[in-house]
Amino acid sequence: MAKQNVAEQFVDILVRAGVERLYGVVGDSLNPVVDAVRRNAAIDWVHVRHEETAAFAAGAEAQITGKLTACAGSCGPGNLHLINGLYDAHRSMAPVLALASHIPSSEIGLGYFQETHPDRLFQECSHYSELISSPKQMPRLLQTAIQNAVGRSGVSVVSLPGDIAAEPAPEKAAETALVTTRPTVRPGDAEIDRLVRMIDAADKVTLFCGSGTAGAHAEVMEFAEKIKSPVGHALRGKEWIQYDNKFDVGMSGLLGYGAAYEATHECDLLLLLGTDFPYNAFLPDDVQIAQVDVRPEHLGRRSKLDLAVWGDVRETLRCLIPRVREKQNRRFLDKMLKKHADALEGVVKAYTRNVDKHVPIHPEYVASVLDELADEDAVFTVDTGMCNVWAARYISPNGRRRIIGSFSHGSMANALPMAIGAQFTDRERQVVSMSGDGGFSMLMGDFLTLVQYDLPVKVVLFNNSSLSMVELEMLVAGLPSHGTTNRNPDFAAVARACGAHGVRVEKPKDLAGALRDAFRHKGPALVDVVTDPNALSIPPKISAEMVTGFALSASRIVLDGGVGRMLQMARSNLRNVPRP
Repeated sequence: MAKQNVAEQFVDILVRAGVERLYGVVGDSLNPVVDAVRRNAAIDWVHVRHEETAAFAAGAEAQITGKLTACAGSCGPGNLHLINGLYDAHRSMAPVLALASHIPSSEIGLGYFQETHPDRLFQECSHYSELISSPKQMPRLLQTAIQNAVGRSGVSVVSLPGDIAAEPAPEKAAETALVTTRPTVRPGDAEIDRLVRMIDAADKVTLFCGSGTAGAHAEVMEFAEKIKSPVGHALRGKEWIQYDNKFDVGMSGLLGYGAAYEATHECDLLLLLGTDFPYNAFLPDDVQIAQVDVRPEHLGRRSKLDLAVWGDVRETLRCLIPRVREKQNRRFLDKMLKKHADALEGVVKAYTRNVDKHVPIHPEYVASVLDELADEDAVFTVDTGMCNVWAARYISPNGRRRIIGSFSHGSMANALPMAIGAQFTDRERQVVSMSGDGGFSMLMGDFLTLVQYDLPVKVVLFNNSSLSMVELEMLVAGLPSHGTTNRNPDFAAVARACGAHGVRVEKPKDLAGALRDAFRHKGPALVDVVTDPNALSIPPKISAEMVTGFALSASRIVLDGGVGRMLQMARSNLRNVPRP
């Protein structure tokens, strides 16, 4: 039996850790690893057109499955292209192992062709970034990298020179057990005792939820029922907490809607549950705040806390629910539910007025029809910019759908690459890329990856020929828009030229049929929808507080747009409010 080389051993360890795919672009320093993948039936090489796509795809797959995923880039420029997608994966807490192939080990530090220092370059976007300098070092180093990625929920980077990858692996390398799942974390008794006292002493409690409430929907609802609390959420908390929520008061932040802002500012105690909400201008500074998070470095870095609780949201609530006193007075909750419904009633008019006849097509209408027609378990990947707005306001979560975007890193061009990773996890599940024309055209080459692998991703392109979110930021800052216009091709024709289904929609009456046809198509499809670049309206008064970083804390509602089915839910919840 032929002796293993380091690359083969590397790939075997990835397989043992549960990795099913390695996304990347081949290159000479990667050749031993790619060949090892070729000869291992348990793992596939996914050939993308740009390494940035590889990292985004791996990050999306990790977010869908919760398992370790992997990507790779060849030496120098190849692995350097990974960095943006790795930043996004790391900030999204997605467990990703990145292989940064390296120049020959004997040439490191001598200014060799394509030389970079990946072990240094990736330190800021990873929990662990190290160079393998000896075959004997590889198994333990890779194991450490995997355990950092899985155990700390983020990125690990392993730099491997091509010559070392081709060397014989050490004899009898230890096959130690690998960490592949995270433990639950229960807070200490002292913190639980203090939190119980704070909750019992407060008349008005508000829960504000982030992505850390994943898997804790039932506990959040039971807890809110017991303490009569309105429940708001950040953008990353939307998919986990908005559905089946009779305490919902909407979303706070730059894309906020409803009464979440009021609920967080008018309470006596604000509980931040699993959120690293970045916009402290939207958080109160004159109420008590307690924060629960499994990542201790998140505690207190956005607002001054009265209590920091280190633990899983679900485990913490399981400790709290039997111990807190049930509140009888629901006046605060009912007041916030009414404010929420009133706020949604006030903005929905902009969406309903002749929207099905408006040309160019209102993007709100596109998102609303998409929400109605998409599968109940669809995965939506969302481009940064105005697509974030439409997803936040119109895509209705239900506990089965997923909504993934670059919500923490805020990168352009993320939706299509993320859709690739999401679709590889399940070819039968509907995956929809909500792409802007700016983001799509930035990494448009990887539309060819859909065709090459016959991935049935449906790209719904919001094509307003502009970078409209940037244009809005300029206008809010009192600047004339400049450099924001795109001269676009007929993207549907481009899709057809690539060998995919492509259709261009310019009239609202054609939209639903075009989407249905795309969803029925067995392979990749693109629906190029020409949307209105002037769909947004600016708040009538531009104040100084609105300028810096687009922090519209003074206006509270960023955009005067519709809210889709959320209004129906708010009306339904309001009907449950007891009448005097």
